[in-house]
Amino acid sequence: MAPVDEKPASLCRSEPHDTLEVSLLKYIYSHPSLAQIRGCPSALLALIDEFAAKQAFFISLGPDKATKLSTLFADEKPKVVVELGTYVGYSAIMFADAMRQAAGGSSTGLRLWSLEADPLIASIAMNFIELAGLSDIVKVVVGPASDSLKRLSAEGKLSSVDLMFIDHIKELYVPDLELSEQLGFLHSGSLVLADNVVHPGAPAYREFVRGSSKYESWGLKCLLFPEDIVVSVSLSLLHVYMH
Repeated sequence: MAPVDEKPASLCRSEPHDTLEVSLLKYIYSHPSLAQIRGCPSALLALIDEFAAKQAFFISLGPDKATKLSTLFADEKPKVVVELGTYVGYSAIMFADAMRQAAGGSSTGLRLWSLEADPLIASIAMNFIELAGLSDIVKVVVGPASDSLKRLSAEGKLSSVDLMFIDHIKELYVPDLELSEQLGFLHSGSLVLADNVVHPGAPAYREFVRGSSKYESWGLKCLLFPEDIVVSVSLSLLHVYMH
């Protein structure tokens, strides 16, 4: 079985792409404040938010949700986090920065496994994670989430998860959570945070967790953008694994 790819961040050699994500990459690396952004996660996230607000509609946690989740990380102090769906690395950077701050500025014993199916998107995320100075905490694993979870378990790199953030393909929320249970990743008190579960969201997932005695659940309402408009409201579900 091949080892998990933990290579340093570098863009994959591929055919030219003209995507929003590549536009973001160019925007960041051509920005006049690039030198000041290096090693400063909050500055990088602010610049991504700026791109999202001014350049195009761009999918990311956004400042409101990021603030609320940073508070959650400060309170719970998770040491091992698994993220299903890296995208460009916004949430991975925010989570890892919050983990390090909660640990008093030390990265010792902290690990965030971020799983991404698309190799091009994963390579962009790796660049941003390295730019933020968080490569010692965040490891991006390329491939379908279910395959990556099995590999991490088989290789002995992951055995227990303090917090799992689910934000990939909605139809995979339930099977990948069930797989995490079967692999023994969740322990009593593990937190599971599922993003964007409403409108249309992930109805099968909502039904699954609400019908299970294994979880205690509640909602977290956030704005995608600062403007207080209905279309910008996003609902996440936070669960505590009880068994």
